[in-house]
Amino acid sequence: MPRIELHIHFEGSVRPDTLTAIARRNRLPVPDVATDFRDLHHFIDLWNVTTACLRTPDDFRRIVVDYAGEAKQHGAVYVEGIFTPDPALADEIGLDAMMAGYCDGAAEAEETHGVIVRLTPEQYRGSDPGFGMRVAQAAVRFRDRGVVGFGLAGREGRFPDEPYEPAMRYAADHGLGLVPHAGEAAGPESVRSSLRMGASRIRHGITAVGDPELLTEMAERRIVLDVCPTSNIRLGYATECDHPITRLVGAGVLCSVSTDDPAMFGIDLSHEYALAAQLGVTEDAAFEAGLAGALCDEKTRSRLEGM
Repeated sequence: MPRIELHIHFEGSVRPDTLTAIARRNRLPVPDVATDFRDLHHFIDLWNVTTACLRTPDDFRRIVVDYAGEAKQHGAVYVEGIFTPDPALADEIGLDAMMAGYCDGAAEAEETHGVIVRLTPEQYRGSDPGFGMRVAQAAVRFRDRGVVGFGLAGREGRFPDEPYEPAMRYAADHGLGLVPHAGEAAGPESVRSSLRMGASRIRHGITAVGDPELLTEMAERRIVLDVCPTSNIRLGYATECDHPITRLVGAGVLCSVSTDDPAMFGIDLSHEYALAAQLGVTEDAAFEAGLAGALCDEKTRSRLEGM
C-alpha cells in the first residue's frame, strides 16, 4: 500500500556513509554521532553536529534525493520534508541558496524516484525571532518551487512561542500551512498554543492525551498529528507498551506515521509503520491521516487519492 510521510527532518536522514562523504568534500572532520540520547536536549546537540557538515546547496539537494530514493523502497509516494536553516550558514551562503538547494532536490527526487516531495522549512525556538522572519520570507519566495509550509521547532517548553508568532503569521498570510512542533517535550498547553497561532497540523502532539477537551476538539476539527513512535520512545516520552498514539486514535484523532530522524534513530519508514500497527494504527488509517494532513495542492491530492 502507498505511504505518506509528513515528518522527516532531511538533516536527520543522512546515513553515515553519505555524511562521511559530505564532510570530507567540505573539508570538515567526520562526525562521530552517537545514537544513545539522554533526552531531547542531548539529541538536539548531537543533531547540530550532523547539520554542521551540510554547507552547500548541492549538499541539500543530495540529501533530499537520497532520502526520496530510500523512502520509495518503503512504499512512500509523498513526503513532506523539514529543514531548519542555520543563521551562520545562511549569512555565509544566503537563505535563497539554501532554499534553492532543497527545492532542486525535491524536483530531482520526483523525476528520479517518482516520489512527490514538498518542503516545510522552519524557524526554531531560542533563535533570533528576526532571523525566523527572514526564513519565513524566504519560504514564501519559494512557494512555486515546492515549499508548502512553515514550522517552529527547537527546545519546546524552554522558550515561549510568542516571539516567533509574527513569522508564523507572515507565512500563513502568504499561503503557507503552519506546522509547529508541539506536545512532545511540553504538555497539552503547548498544543493549544500552536492551535491558537493557526496550526494546520501538529508535529508530535502526543501530550494532548492529558487533556480530554483538547482531544475532542482535535478530533472534531480533524487536526492531524505527525506521530513518530520510535522518536518518542527513544527520547523518553513514551514506551512500546504505553504509547499515546493508541489513546489518540481511540479518541478519534488522526495520526500520521513518520520517522522524524531515521538515520539518527537507525530506523526506516517500514519499521515505523510496523510499530504503529502494533500500537493500533492500520495502514489505511495512517494513509488517511497523511492525506488529510498533507499541505499539497488539490491536483497533487487528487493524484494521491488515486493511488
